[in-house]
Amino acid sequence: MADYKAPLRDMRFVLDEVFEADKLWASLAGLEGAVDMETADAILGECGKIASQVLAPINREGDEVGSTWKDGVVTAAPGFKDAYQTYVDAGLNGLGGNPEFGGMGMPKTLVGQVEEMVQGSNMAFGLTPMLTAGACLSLNAHGSQELKEKYLPNMYSGQWTGAMDLTEPHAGTDLGIIRTKAEPVGDGSYLVSGTKIFISWGEHDMAENIIHLVLAKLPNAPAGPKGISLFLVPKFLVNDDGSLGERNPVTCGSIEHKMGIKGSATCVMNYDGAKGWLVGEENQGLACMFTMMNYERLGVGIQGIGAAEASYQGAVEYARDRIQSRAPTGAVAKDKVADPIIVHPDVRRMLMTMRSFNEAGRAFSTYVATWLDRAKFSDNAEEKKHADAMLALLTPIAKAFLTDTSLEVAIAGQQVFGGHGFVREWGQEQYVRDIRITQIYEGTNGIQALDLMGRKIVGNNGAFYKLFEQDVNDFIASQAANTAAAEFIEPLKAAMENLADLTQWVIDQAQGNPNEIGAASLEYLHVFGYAAYAYMWARMAVVSLPKANEDFYKAKLATARFYIKRVLPRYIGLSAVVKGGSESLYELDEALFVTA
Repeated sequence: MADYKAPLRDMRFVLDEVFEADKLWASLAGLEGAVDMETADAILGECGKIASQVLAPINREGDEVGSTWKDGVVTAAPGFKDAYQTYVDAGLNGLGGNPEFGGMGMPKTLVGQVEEMVQGSNMAFGLTPMLTAGACLSLNAHGSQELKEKYLPNMYSGQWTGAMDLTEPHAGTDLGIIRTKAEPVGDGSYLVSGTKIFISWGEHDMAENIIHLVLAKLPNAPAGPKGISLFLVPKFLVNDDGSLGERNPVTCGSIEHKMGIKGSATCVMNYDGAKGWLVGEENQGLACMFTMMNYERLGVGIQGIGAAEASYQGAVEYARDRIQSRAPTGAVAKDKVADPIIVHPDVRRMLMTMRSFNEAGRAFSTYVATWLDRAKFSDNAEEKKHADAMLALLTPIAKAFLTDTSLEVAIAGQQVFGGHGFVREWGQEQYVRDIRITQIYEGTNGIQALDLMGRKIVGNNGAFYKLFEQDVNDFIASQAANTAAAEFIEPLKAAMENLADLTQWVIDQAQGNPNEIGAASLEYLHVFGYAAYAYMWARMAVVSLPKANEDFYKAKLATARFYIKRVLPRYIGLSAVVKGGSESLYELDEALFVTA
């Protein structure tokens, strides 16, 4: 099993050269003086060491042993508790947090690179800081000053962790039908009762307290999603002096036995009149929760990229060492009985596809993060409005396309190993199992596609799409005189013209048949994703062309050419699928789905 190496060189390329993060950060009033590339380099380097030296070595044992449950007590996988302490001692836990309460206030463009290293080295572990950051985002945005002062400092420091409690056995996507109740006590607190499932790190022994943000309904609340409120429910009550008080009646009934991320405790949480406090306004729980959704859904996409990068690293190492048969053009390793499999066209196809997806995905996640930073830190109302619209459009793509392609990468990585890829100790099958969840949680990829097509495209008649289209077209126009870049710009231009045509086609068709929205959604999202990745590759190629004599940039350009010639054309077939319409989906009568 290959050792994980943090892709620091590529991260610095994306931040510094492609998106000129230094200039972006300096332009945002809310980041004034907070970060520069020197600071960013130091943070990336420290996290890279922890990821490769602390988190990666316990990844496989975490998968083999997993977290364990006994009589309501959850013990983290071997090594996780010590690794968590190392991580928080390095100050990484509150990296993006509000400085007023002890966070470092770093931009998402930087935090996203840290998240990738953590997730790539150990996804099960990475869920701990990820869920804590999500809980902090909602609490910071909607909690009272008293709640923020009482809970955020210890959550940012890592002394306490956070958990997000949304799902119930009967309510996943449709949260409007949750049954968890919150009864007012009369002193500003509430008694929360109900059961939540699929709660990542809802119980564990790595931190002294766990702060749950729980969706529940007040008495006489309106039916459906308009009647949901959000409550802060700690595992241990917190005294006025900040010390821990008695145990709250919130307990873990069991943990799930899962396909992947086995090192993470995925809990069934029971609330039996547990004391909690309202976060935000009554019946505004979903709005409070969705404050962090752009961050969390991008974070899930980054999870996929991280694990896919680890898979790629292992596959490359194996392909260079494993000898089988001779190259089609004749012997390469003449001193050996066979050549390394990296000489074979099909292995090259897999490795280049993996590389082209990973590097485009890293660039695209950073691109989305630039809009998050503008939305959060700009003091220009128009810029913030523009950024919010771009985020509404791009977030479902960041979540779904990044994770769909990451699973493809991991499957290819497993395939490079042949039979050894099916064997546990080589590590490749774990990446396949771990990445699979990223397509399911934080809103399934089908729901993301439906959100994109229904709300973000048809719902506003393509207004959000036009913003992205303008951004890409401005870039294309800026390269009009750059003849060396034409091999990347012209295919991008064709992909965008196709996307514009397809977008309008679905909008038109949906006026007469609402089924066209759902029928087109997944393939449309992928067409969009391939065009967006072409945009990323064109931007990276433009930066790399003047430095093509250096190995790093030479590799960049070779990968860009592979993507343009061998991957991007997929959008043509997918567009034909979209235009195949919805009729064939409903031709088969429901009763005829039964086969026996």
